[in-house]
Amino acid sequence: MRRVTVDESAEGQRLDNFLLRELKGVPKTHVYRLIRAGEVRVNKGRAQADTRLSLGDEVRIPPVRVAQKVEAAPVPAREFPILFEDEQLLVVDKPAGVAVHGGSGVSFGVIEQLRRARPEARFLELVHRLDKETSGVLVLAKKRSALTQLQDQFRDRETGKTYAALVWGDWPEKLKVIDQALLKTLDAQGERHVRVVPAGHEAAKRSITLVRVAKRLGWATLLDVTIKTGRTHQIRVHLASNGHAIVGDPKYGDFVKNKELARGPKRFERMFLHARRLQFLHPATGEVLACEAELPADCRALTAA
Repeated sequence: MRRVTVDESAEGQRLDNFLLRELKGVPKTHVYRLIRAGEVRVNKGRAQADTRLSLGDEVRIPPVRVAQKVEAAPVPAREFPILFEDEQLLVVDKPAGVAVHGGSGVSFGVIEQLRRARPEARFLELVHRLDKETSGVLVLAKKRSALTQLQDQFRDRETGKTYAALVWGDWPEKLKVIDQALLKTLDAQGERHVRVVPAGHEAAKRSITLVRVAKRLGWATLLDVTIKTGRTHQIRVHLASNGHAIVGDPKYGDFVKNKELARGPKRFERMFLHARRLQFLHPATGEVLACEAELPADCRALTAA
């Protein structure tokens, strides 16, 4: 039997999420079974899975047997280029090809490497996500209060997200607003796919993307893309569905052209999608904070001509 006192790192957290962190390796179904059976107590009383914990609460956790796991490779400590940092949050420039967190065949990502590099940090959590192939602005919270406040902003669409995307061909100047519903599905192998469907589809979500031409290269167009909704793969699917897939996109792109570009003199082997600007309100001061990440060197070289 363990008794854990809730500190600042867990203040405001749901009981189920707290237990999943404390009981790493224990299946979710078992954790919820313990809660329903009343074996987990908060301040000596029964509690629900969605109970919010307060600073100083005592959580009684019953003994649980955890299956022996194969030792994983150690997570390397790594810092990333810092765009902004204070006692509330950390904003970094994530490189392409690095996942934001481990899972689904990925041993570790940005968050695990940063925690390893900052062992003194009592709290460090991702505020939002970027695809592994996408580079650019990524926000992490250093306090739970900052995390919940920022996540509310992202959920309520009160943030300004602008991406740089290079697409094949000549993007039509008049196409500035894409308002298409998106449907997320899983294939037989459990891989996620997103496609455009009619607006009336019951399981689809309305998705809005704003597009502005930044530079025309002849063979491709550099776009400034602002999303008003944060759907999975929204930019990639919206642009591809309008006949201009993102250069290098391995899932929704032009695979033949991607291969030619990777093997040709330019040797560009990644997806050209970069989260270049993110604007939000600082969780403590309420001031507008705009963080920008310049295009990576390989992207600058590709668009220089």
